[in-house]
Amino acid sequence: MFRRKIRKYLPTVDHFERLPWARPFKRFLGHPNIWALNRKSIAGGVAAGLFCGLIPGPFQIFGSLIWVLVAKVNLPVAFAVTLYTNPLTIVPLYLIAVAYGQFLLGEIGEANMQPLPQWNWSAWGDSTHAMLDWMLSMGPSLAVGLPALMVTLSVLGYFSVRLAWNIGVRIAVVHRRKRRLTVEH
Repeated sequence: MFRRKIRKYLPTVDHFERLPWARPFKRFLGHPNIWALNRKSIAGGVAAGLFCGLIPGPFQIFGSLIWVLVAKVNLPVAFAVTLYTNPLTIVPLYLIAVAYGQFLLGEIGEANMQPLPQWNWSAWGDSTHAMLDWMLSMGPSLAVGLPALMVTLSVLGYFSVRLAWNIGVRIAVVHRRKRRLTVEH
């Protein structure tokens, strides 16, 4: 029932095939699992979105598109989940990544974070260079902590969706049995 309700809000294959940046991937977008609403595809889409959401700069959607095309997981879910990073959440998430990296490296100290550089869409090269310089200023703590946080969030998201899906199925089965018993009596 939930799938039927949500399906009308999700974009279709035709919608993505009309997008100019998606045209090179048109032949891959027809795979049925990319649009499927099942526990494996949804969980994989959440994992892709959580992982790629921490990719710096405007490359998050492109990263999740590549993950989706390789792993054949739900595309709309992956795109939607990447939006958990935004101007309000990116700095706290990167501070967590630096602290996680310090923990993994056995370092003790404060996370000293420089302000995030402004992205200039007309100068991609300069903006990418500024973003890399910003990341390098965080040192090894960010270099270790960010990929570790990406993997951790991705794995936790995947198994959380699988667990929630299984709980939902079990609850539906219990309700179905109760309905059958009340109808029979």
